[in-house]
Amino acid sequence: MKSTTETLSPTRVKLTIEVPFEELKPSLDAAYKTIGSQITIPGFRKGKVPAAIVDQRIGRGAVLDEALNSALPGWYSQALQDTNLQPLSQPEIDLSKFEDGETIEITAELDVRPELTIPDVSSIEVTVEDATVTDEDVDQQLSALRERFATFAEVDRPVAEGDFLTIDLSAAQNGEEIPEAQAAGMPYSVGKATMLEGLDEALIGLSAGESKTFTTQLVGGELAGQDVDVTVTVKDVKEQQLPELDEEFAQTASEFDTIEELRADVTDRVTRGKRMEQANEARDLVLDEIVSQIDAPLPESLVTEEIASRRQQIEQQLAMAGVPFEQYLDDEKQTVDEFEAELEKRVRDSLVAQFVLDQVVANEEFGIDDSELSQHIMRRAQQSGEDPNSYIQHIMEHNHVPEMVSEVLRGKALASLVESAKVTDKSGNVIELSKLRADGTFADDNEGDDESTEETPTQA
Repeated sequence: MKSTTETLSPTRVKLTIEVPFEELKPSLDAAYKTIGSQITIPGFRKGKVPAAIVDQRIGRGAVLDEALNSALPGWYSQALQDTNLQPLSQPEIDLSKFEDGETIEITAELDVRPELTIPDVSSIEVTVEDATVTDEDVDQQLSALRERFATFAEVDRPVAEGDFLTIDLSAAQNGEEIPEAQAAGMPYSVGKATMLEGLDEALIGLSAGESKTFTTQLVGGELAGQDVDVTVTVKDVKEQQLPELDEEFAQTASEFDTIEELRADVTDRVTRGKRMEQANEARDLVLDEIVSQIDAPLPESLVTEEIASRRQQIEQQLAMAGVPFEQYLDDEKQTVDEFEAELEKRVRDSLVAQFVLDQVVANEEFGIDDSELSQHIMRRAQQSGEDPNSYIQHIMEHNHVPEMVSEVLRGKALASLVESAKVTDKSGNVIELSKLRADGTFADDNEGDDESTEETPTQA
């Protein structure tokens, strides 16, 4: 089999496949066997009908068509490999030449990934936020830890900011209750989980057993955005009691003996988190800068398809939240034209970014081993909140493994690009992301090539 390509445009090619007729023979034999098993001929067992009889009864042309349809997908896949084409669309296939016993010629027109000229990444400079850890940052983490070990005591006083309540809610419009807007025995934290505008203001000052009616707008359902009257009733009032920051708390909440040791550990964890944020910010800035310097041709059919897909996702999310599209535009202070223009720009930039990373993967010949793929799948399972076994079963059943492989390879490509750029923080310190481990620690200078550095936490 011989394959050649003709460039029709920067994103479209014509692939010509020439196949000697002899290479059709295995498919032709299989076609005779398949057709022979489907017909009944006196004197012959099913599946044992000679080829000559099949030709006589069914016709040689029908067998050739069956064989060709069976062989064509394999020939096309092999031709893509032989020519290193990266298809972006389904091919428009034409059988140019097909005569019994003669060389078969097939042509296919398809959209392909364009060849890009990637700028010199070493000349790119980006500035990220400082990874400064303040006392306030540490105090916030300690406060969150204290809240995990908090206790709650029922109090006989009016509701105040920060209290934990049990409430009943009942919404009505024009004096008629709204069936889908009734709730009883709901837990609620004043000031932390506002469900309705005006709810906190209505609650503060009420005591257990008291009610108050206020006017607000529902955020979902058929009446979303319309004024309704909501009556809230306080069932009980509980006060959060936080443990003291002392040695006893340190020993209860951690493996440390003293509060100083606990605070030092929290400071270290916050610092590592800030470094990871720096890496993510650098990733976005470097890739954005590369994309801005590339005038990449894109298949318009692919752009149109992706825009439609993303718009459908947005509309589905809005529908699930009960938010009309017009209200969404008002909230975003956008016109329809502005929304469409912004969506198209995001789609085009995203496609160019993918093409850049895929080209780097090809140029650098990045590979992936089973452990890297497994680690990535486990991280994705954790991020989704799903059981790892169920997540793995889902991606296997729906053939998402190639997608996972692409994500890992693009992550490697992006890491190499970011490491080639100059990254500094706002204080002017150069950040060597090549030494950043996956846990947010930096490798020592003599450990730069150690296996413990693992993959830099940057992904497409």
